[in-house]
Amino acid sequence: MKKTTILSLDGGGIRGIITCIILRYIEEQLQQHDHPKARLGDYFDLVAGSSTGALIASIILCPDENRKAKHSIQKGLELYAEKGEGIFQVSFWERLVNPYGLFNEKISQCHLEKNLSDFFGNLELKEFIKPCLITSYDIENRRAKLFNSWKAQRNTDNFYVRDICRATSAAPTYFSPVQIKSMYGQVFSLIDGGMFANNPALCAYAEARKIPFAEVLKNDQKQNYPDFNDMIIVSLGTGIEAKPYSFKKLQKAGKIGWINPIIDILLSSNAETVDYQLRQMYDTVCEKNQKNYYRLNPSLKNAAPAMDNVSAANINNLIQAGLSYIDDHKESLNEIVQKLIQNKI
Repeated sequence: MKKTTILSLDGGGIRGIITCIILRYIEEQLQQHDHPKARLGDYFDLVAGSSTGALIASIILCPDENRKAKHSIQKGLELYAEKGEGIFQVSFWERLVNPYGLFNEKISQCHLEKNLSDFFGNLELKEFIKPCLITSYDIENRRAKLFNSWKAQRNTDNFYVRDICRATSAAPTYFSPVQIKSMYGQVFSLIDGGMFANNPALCAYAEARKIPFAEVLKNDQKQNYPDFNDMIIVSLGTGIEAKPYSFKKLQKAGKIGWINPIIDILLSSNAETVDYQLRQMYDTVCEKNQKNYYRLNPSLKNAAPAMDNVSAANINNLIQAGLSYIDDHKESLNEIVQKLIQNKI
């Protein structure tokens, strides 16, 4: 039996460039050692993502005419590098009347929605080549809303990909909430899934446990309803941020003073907690399978931690942070490549 391969991608706005850089190295190694036209979507059995990670996951899982992965991860990198400034654009007037997003959402959603529409068109969730898990949060019903392409093929929970990418990207104070409609007419009011799962790796594991992969992928070499011993989980972060906050400044900060720190702490601690939980869970399996969980989260180096810093200098710093991580971790990255080749169907 071959193991179920899972890719999990954190949120982080423009910092998704780091994710693309690392994934590009993995894809290039797959092309070198397995097939010259290798695409990540053909090697992972389930791809999960929150916010910017969901956008990358959607690019990876787009189908070509033969139901194979259409895009190289280079396409995702180009989207961030070329369209990032437009997506996160804030005009001088908006900065003047709405400083720091205090009175309205910081960034207009128009540029984001146009780019998503241009890229994905009328692609539907159920058309993805592999199962996915994309996170968002339903603010009216107060519960997580998880999008799964496998389920979309079997029930009424199907959506346009452009709409679910808009929903999972609706980070409070950055983009406004959004209402999207399923193909069957049901309306959902949603915000960024990073609010509860900025690192969706544990959600991906829970979802994978419920999927009959041998049936879905039409290959008996994969296990139906896999457990830890049957999985390889590769979890990518968008850069470690450890910005300290002064006790004295926050002691009497009030609601406005806590806006930025609380979001920062919420997102980073969420990701760290999921990593801790998965490491503890993998410690319970045999020693060989303990090595099948990988958490890749580079230092930001000189890059800014802000999710919307799209200056040319910061984009270059994000690229350099990803390249530096590759140089320091080639052994484990090459190990991932070999495992993906061994478990490909």
